[in-house]
Amino acid sequence: MPTQAAGIIGTGRALPERTLTNADLEKMVETSDEWIVSRTGIRERRIAAPDETTSHFATIAAQRALDAAGIAPNDLDLIICATVCPDMMLPSTACLIQSKLGARRAAAYDLVAACSGFIYGLATARSFIEAGHCRHALVIGAELLSRFVDYTDRATCVIFGDGAGAAVLGPVAPGRGILAHRILSDGNYADLLYTPGGGTRYPASPETIEQRLHYIKMRGNELFKVAVRSMSDTVGQILDELRLTPSDVDLFIPHQANQRITDAVANRLDIGSERIYANIERMGNTSSASIPIALDECVTAGRVKPGNLIVFASFGAGVTWGAMAVRW
Repeated sequence: MPTQAAGIIGTGRALPERTLTNADLEKMVETSDEWIVSRTGIRERRIAAPDETTSHFATIAAQRALDAAGIAPNDLDLIICATVCPDMMLPSTACLIQSKLGARRAAAYDLVAACSGFIYGLATARSFIEAGHCRHALVIGAELLSRFVDYTDRATCVIFGDGAGAAVLGPVAPGRGILAHRILSDGNYADLLYTPGGGTRYPASPETIEQRLHYIKMRGNELFKVAVRSMSDTVGQILDELRLTPSDVDLFIPHQANQRITDAVANRLDIGSERIYANIERMGNTSSASIPIALDECVTAGRVKPGNLIVFASFGAGVTWGAMAVRW
């Protein structure tokens, strides 16, 4: 058993000012509000300005989480930034965030698990704290997916948005905090959601730009089936581990990928809509940022109460997926 329980002690979020509505997209690509809403549940999403970066929003969300936790940047021992949209190839975006915060005692690195990144990051930070290797950790999910969206591809450009969310983890009382988690992956499905250009396979060149290889490619129908099965099965597994049932869950915060995925997972788990938080209508899919943004909205709205059982679940490119149960 761990000697120290780890839990979330502060949250924060940061979003671009610009809103891109479905009506705006109707002027850019062959689509309609009805088509987008019926297939995704999305009505609008936030889009960063050209001079804004992933680290910009991540730092704002991080500072808000630190303020909520009541700790200073130099109290941090670890910073994990979950992102597939780094400011640059190197150094890590986490190091840029560390510098902006002034968190000079903290180790900092990026974690790449796509939409599952925030849960992966929480699981990692939990392990550090429970093992006694650090006391306070900052986990950030931050994405500027609009930089990698092909606005001539209506299958993908209507889905993704920008933003950042953060959580500070620290010691909590026994029986509180993170109770259980599972993180998994299956690279056999890697071609369902990927960005081929920009790495060592297709380094940036005039040819890769002309072939539009630096944009997100997705096979949505195949991804839908794997996502629903993986997320619902994994939530069931952690609840079984805790000897709990879906009826014990006070609040379910899934990754905001697609409203139809959320509805299908909730149906399989038998969790009513009154216990599910969804903001995809306003945010779109912000990948690793979606769960921490949603969590901070719930916290600031007073929807999270001490003693509540909160469950996160996510699924993303890789493919990766995971679930986590937290006693607030």
